Amino acid sequence: MTDTRPFGRGGTLFLVATPIGNLEDITQRALRTLREVSLVAAEDTRHTRRLLDHFGITAHLTSLHEHNERHRTDAVIERLQAGESVAIVTDAGSPGIADPGYPMVRAVVAEGLRVESIPGPSAVISALQVSGLPTDSFTFIGFLPVKPGARRRKLEEFHEHRETIVAFESPHRIERALIDLEAVWLDRPIALCRELTKMHEQVLRGSAQEVRAALRADQKRGEMVLVLGGMTRTKRESQEQS
Repeated sequence: MTDTRPFGRGGTLFLVATPIGNLEDITQRALRTLREVSLVAAEDTRHTRRLLDHFGITAHLTSLHEHNERHRTDAVIERLQAGESVAIVTDAGSPGIADPGYPMVRAVVAEGLRVESIPGPSAVISALQVSGLPTDSFTFIGFLPVKPGARRRKLEEFHEHRETIVAFESPHRIERALIDLEAVWLDRPIALCRELTKMHEQVLRGSAQEVRAALRADQKRGEMVLVLGGMTRTKRESQEQS
């Protein structure tokens, strides 16, 4: 059921996207918001302080991560109800997308308070754009599971989907993830995007086997996004006949 309650007179919770690498990607609206709010809730206050210092922004910071988000929520709601505005930022990209933010947004919405997105950089969209794979329909599945069995089951769960699949993976697990993809995705196309928007940005395209062969040991570092081609009708028919 759609919530049609009007927003109250409290402050606003802003979800502010920050650069995923290149600092020039931050928007003017994001900078203005970070200057004007009374509190910035950051995934890593040290990381965010460096970002704010770079742009000459003085702001009161508090930590907001997966281990304290529920505890922080009540205090943030009190500030909003008192008329203050609060910004949420993560280390990179858009809050709430495989990062802290969702539980607080849900609680703030339940209180009838205002939530606004300050859009900007997103590793999901950036990787999808440069992958060379279909962009008209896609599913983002977050980080692949850490345990090998769970990771394989997750890939098997989505391997017959027709839309493009986007997933995050860590550098020290990428080798095993690509091996699992070889077994599950076979020769279907994928793209491995690493260090997006940074100096050493790299996109490897091909089958999982080809991408794994092309990925050198010194390239297994930095943020990584996997973009996986969906099951086409031709490929499905070919597998059914084999």
